[in-house]
Amino acid sequence: MPEGDSVYRAAKRLREALDGRTLTRSDFRVPRHATADLRGRAVLTTIPRGKHLLTRVEGGLTVHTHLRMEGGWRVGPAGRPVPRGDVVRLVLANAEWQAVGTRLGMVDLVPTGREDRVVGHLGPDLLGPDWNPGQAVRNLLREPGRTIGEALLDQRVLAGIGTIWRAETLWAARLSPWRTIGSIPPEALESLVSTAHQLIDASKDAPFPVTSGDPRPGRSLLVYGRARRPCRRCGSPIGSGEMGPQPSERLIYWCPACQRP
Repeated sequence: MPEGDSVYRAAKRLREALDGRTLTRSDFRVPRHATADLRGRAVLTTIPRGKHLLTRVEGGLTVHTHLRMEGGWRVGPAGRPVPRGDVVRLVLANAEWQAVGTRLGMVDLVPTGREDRVVGHLGPDLLGPDWNPGQAVRNLLREPGRTIGEALLDQRVLAGIGTIWRAETLWAARLSPWRTIGSIPPEALESLVSTAHQLIDASKDAPFPVTSGDPRPGRSLLVYGRARRPCRRCGSPIGSGEMGPQPSERLIYWCPACQRP
């Protein structure tokens, strides 16, 4: 699933193509908004909010999209053929550029003044201008019996972390994903959310996540995707498995030696 940094990059591409330009094509291919037409309205901006995208247009309307597992935005010259079949969910275009949303998990059209309907449940955004580490820690402490590995994926706690940044953050903090929040000192939680912010912020302008300093394929991350390979810190084999209740369990990587429960 795209995480906060990749959504940040998608918002940047949409801004470059759509901001300040009048829409000449507005094609919603979802039943709820099939008759919606934004042609003639200028796009004001697109902002990321955690894993969500908010595209604001003239007239007080916001197009809300979420990429979920397989979604994406393809930006290219206007008039280029769009993919066939049922993969396209939304097309927004002006005289120069078009943005094609494929396999989008969510497509909503809401009043800009009520964006809280679609993103109001989110915790502090790791890449947002309102990032609040203190609030993120307070949100974590609300469920002391919960594992830190599960809590970090809860977008109501803090927004933007997925399986990649969970693994990289916990490895950097030397914390086991199975540690309960109540067993972690508050100062360690403060350091943890600060580390998460630093890691994802450093990667937001890169083409893909990099935590090792080596952007070459297969070497860019410190722990994620490295099952059975030596830990970069202690040399022990990296573990992998699934974490979370079914059917929402997610992949987890960690070092059993460096990140003892």
